[in-house]
Amino acid sequence: MQPVLLKPDIYWVGAVDYNLRNFHHYSRSPLGSTYNAYLVRDEKTVLFDTVSAHYYDELVEHISAVVEPCKIDYIVCNHLEQDHSGALPRIVELCRPEKIFVSPLGQKSITGIFNTEGWPIEVVKDGDRLNIGRRNITFLETRMLHWPDSMVSYLEEDKVLISNDIFGQNVATSRRFVDEYDRSLLLRAMKDYYYNIVLPYSPMTLKALDRIASLGLQFDVIAPDHGLIFRTQEDIDFVIRSYREFAEQKPKLQAVIAYDTMWSATERMACAVGDGLDDEGVPYLLIDMQHNHYSAVMNALADSGALILGSSTRNNMPMVNMVALMAHVKGLKPQNLVGASFGAYGWSGEAPKMMAEELKAMKVDVVGEPLKVAFAPKADDLAKARALGAEVGRALKEKIKNFQ
Repeated sequence: MQPVLLKPDIYWVGAVDYNLRNFHHYSRSPLGSTYNAYLVRDEKTVLFDTVSAHYYDELVEHISAVVEPCKIDYIVCNHLEQDHSGALPRIVELCRPEKIFVSPLGQKSITGIFNTEGWPIEVVKDGDRLNIGRRNITFLETRMLHWPDSMVSYLEEDKVLISNDIFGQNVATSRRFVDEYDRSLLLRAMKDYYYNIVLPYSPMTLKALDRIASLGLQFDVIAPDHGLIFRTQEDIDFVIRSYREFAEQKPKLQAVIAYDTMWSATERMACAVGDGLDDEGVPYLLIDMQHNHYSAVMNALADSGALILGSSTRNNMPMVNMVALMAHVKGLKPQNLVGASFGAYGWSGEAPKMMAEELKAMKVDVVGEPLKVAFAPKADDLAKARALGAEVGRALKEKIKNFQ
């Protein structure tokens, strides 16, 4: 690939990872991803972020097609996670920059991750401005979106926001811009990224969006550190509006039934719960945790308002895949959900109660009592499961009314 021009003297010089499937080792990325770095040529030449260490050569190749790397004056590290800073030590050695700009908490990150002895690190605070010639850069801290060190860089004259992980998506393609890509696929990738990574920081997302509005910032380009770049007003409005919707987490008319089964008994109950939801006109998704990664459940919750968990009992606990799912969901702190639990057992049957307790700990509005069935479910057991699904469906519709 070649560098890609965003605006005069502003280039994408990052790398595309077509083979990435396990993003940060906790979220699936079936479309791969990109590590976006940006180069701005002015009286001072500035590199914004780098790439994963494995893609150092691509970064240098792209930079070299625009300018000799030794002519880079400044490096701005908006975020120090290693997918954006892995190549930084070699880039510093190659370029010998005059200054490396980081946020106040970025200083802690950069010195904690790397041996920075002799590096010309300079801390910039929220609202600080840097003149590089014809351009001024404003730095805005965005703590916990999604690291404590996170900040964004705004090129004032060009109206370009370099937004680090905010507005990112895991998409690997030779195309660089949103308007060149399928909108429905993009939205799916945006939801997957937000709900598996950014979701627990939704209050900070809303605060950041409100601040952007209050500052009256205008954007011609929003350039995130992962995925595609937004360069039309329609697409910029779309991503800002979408992020507000994601962060508000209003419940939607769909339920997710995530289950793990040993000898199909719990699976039969899951199907009956689905029938009950269907009776109430509530669409649902069945997700078998033996065949799906736990991040798939969060992907589905982006369009849902109910989470129903089912598991067989093994060694007095839910199945291992269900335990992993609950840990993943709990850490992401989804809001405004209703839920329920169920499961079949052969010996002791603790799983449904334990799952209900975990749902309550997640502040999910749990409907009904945990439903457990010994061995194979009989007709009356399946009727109870169906009734539980219908009860969840009614509760979800009532919750949605409260948000209208």
